[in-house]
Amino acid sequence: MILLQANRIAKQFEGHDVLLDANLIVQDGERVALVGANGAGKSTFLRIIIGEETPDSGAVSLAKGASLGYVSQFLDTAPDTTVYGFMEQAFTQIFEMERELRRLEREMATPSVYEDEARFAAVSSTYDRLVQTFEEAGGYAVEARIRRVLAGLRFPQEMHTQPVASLSGGQKTRLSLARLLAGAPSLLVLDEPTNYLDVETLGWLEDELKTYPGAVLVVSHDRYFLDQVASVVYELEDGKTTRYPGNYTDYVEASAERLAMETARFEAQQKEIARIEQFVQKNIVRASTTKRAQSRRKWLARMERLDAPKTTNARLALSFQCARPSGKDVLQVHDVVVGYPDKPLAGPINLQVARGQRVAIVGPNGIGKTTLLRTLLGRHAALVGSIRWGSHVQIGYYDQEQADLDEEKTVLSQIWDAFPRLDQTTVRTALGRFLFRGSDVEKPVAGLSGGERSRLALCRLMLQQANVLLFDEPTNHLDLPAKEVLEDALQDYDGTILFVSHDRYFIDAIATDVLVIEPQGCRLYLGNYTDYQWKRKQEEAEAARLESAGLDSPATGTDGRNASGADRADRADRADSGANEAGGTIRVDGAHPTAAGPDINARTSAPVRSADVRKLRDKVAKLESEIAESEARKESLEKALLDAGMAQDFVRAAQLQEALEQVMESYTALMEDWETAAAQLEELEQRM
Repeated sequence: MILLQANRIAKQFEGHDVLLDANLIVQDGERVALVGANGAGKSTFLRIIIGEETPDSGAVSLAKGASLGYVSQFLDTAPDTTVYGFMEQAFTQIFEMERELRRLEREMATPSVYEDEARFAAVSSTYDRLVQTFEEAGGYAVEARIRRVLAGLRFPQEMHTQPVASLSGGQKTRLSLARLLAGAPSLLVLDEPTNYLDVETLGWLEDELKTYPGAVLVVSHDRYFLDQVASVVYELEDGKTTRYPGNYTDYVEASAERLAMETARFEAQQKEIARIEQFVQKNIVRASTTKRAQSRRKWLARMERLDAPKTTNARLALSFQCARPSGKDVLQVHDVVVGYPDKPLAGPINLQVARGQRVAIVGPNGIGKTTLLRTLLGRHAALVGSIRWGSHVQIGYYDQEQADLDEEKTVLSQIWDAFPRLDQTTVRTALGRFLFRGSDVEKPVAGLSGGERSRLALCRLMLQQANVLLFDEPTNHLDLPAKEVLEDALQDYDGTILFVSHDRYFIDAIATDVLVIEPQGCRLYLGNYTDYQWKRKQEEAEAARLESAGLDSPATGTDGRNASGADRADRADRADSGANEAGGTIRVDGAHPTAAGPDINARTSAPVRSADVRKLRDKVAKLESEIAESEARKESLEKALLDAGMAQDFVRAAQLQEALEQVMESYTALMEDWETAAAQLEELEQRM
């Protein structure tokens, strides 16, 4: 069943096309992801889908009786509305049914109704029908649903009576999501849900969405999240959408295959055009072949030319270098407690970092991860403990809020003032690598988008050439291509990295260690996020086993680190030992058989026989007939391939592409045979 359908949506802003032909279908039970670069129009498309924007053309339709819910950033509630009371607002109809059931129960218990058999039967019948409706709506499970969702999204019991007005912006957004999940609309629309959830809560949300009773439409740059949740991916590019079945990894693979297929078709057509143009140029002046050449020229004029595939959008050119290496021992943290005098957040924290380590810092929101980074930098005082940096350490810091950017400056002056020894050409070149080109460098910092501010901050960080990099949520405002560029740059970086991130895909790509911050301290795990999750599950299983046996759980520290690392090394060894061996290629050389014809060169002095001329004319005519059939077959396959592409049936498209390549091979061979036979015929006719 189709829950939502957006057909041929187009939208312009100030004469600029944002959406040209955007289409999207959400089936009941599907988990649909909408992806695309920053500025591609995803947010505009979502606003049109939920009814906040009106398209210039096209239409959005929601199935009859279906409900659509989305997370609002702004909660309009009464001052005394509590967290739990806000959740109850999602079940107004159920609570009205419950009140009606209580009223009917009281009515049936009154003597006047109880003693009136007919009236009692009518009231009890109404009551039975309402009970059934109440049960089908999950009325008896409402309280359990509310408490389960609140717990999953980090609203503990003590917060249930807290006024909504007292919550932070991020907490209000989470509460809005909690109410939607509990209310279970037919279609749940989520716009960047990973931006306001910590790693542990994201894991809970992924599990929740996998079993969600309705459908989900999500915009997210979190590739790990999309891999876990999505069953369909729509790519929005140049105002148009393309549908791919599967999760994000499936989409990346299918997109690459589609690009390769389109590139092969384009290159094959260009090769064919060049060959026919050469034939026309060579034969148009010959009286005996001019008609054939004119026919080919007309065919070229009618040909539907394929556009060159767009290989990629403009990408960042990011590279981190160290002006000089640091000492081997980079950082020592001893018994540090972070937070505020009236509110300690976490500690004691003990950590040793060596040159080349890449430590991911994770933990629940509000635990003090950013505070820890700022404490390491000396921008925030530790409550207790000591921090010691090693020799020759030069620190570069990326602030997720970009508070160090001067709102009064332009993009150019922001970088040039930070590096006054650089000439303007060097500064402009560096900014160009971060997609600030032409007049973009004169934009005021105050007017930049979140993604632009992130790129500007990364440009400044790159030019610092620090040997230790501290990142606070570096991927928050970056689109998927930019994240991949940042990952590649950090993987090639020779220095040391400490970073806070809830992007698990990013952590998997970068981290050599994961530092888990807890109120009572920290725990360090060797490996990336996947390794940490594997080790944590081992610890939970062991703790459950010991608890069932009535024993205490063992303390974990460096033990957790070593076990995780050993397992990771073991798996790497197994992967290396199982690598495929490259096979040799057998090459066979030999002549390609071609259609036989009279050997003109061997018999130049022999008289021309009319039988030979007639035989060649028949052969040329037959080849021309076969060429016409091949051209018709080729045109038919190209049309079918275009239709399959429009329908996004990539399995059918791959089959058609294979058939088209076979026809093209046959067509090329026929044209070569025809050119040979036509030349031989022309030679004989001139000698007659």
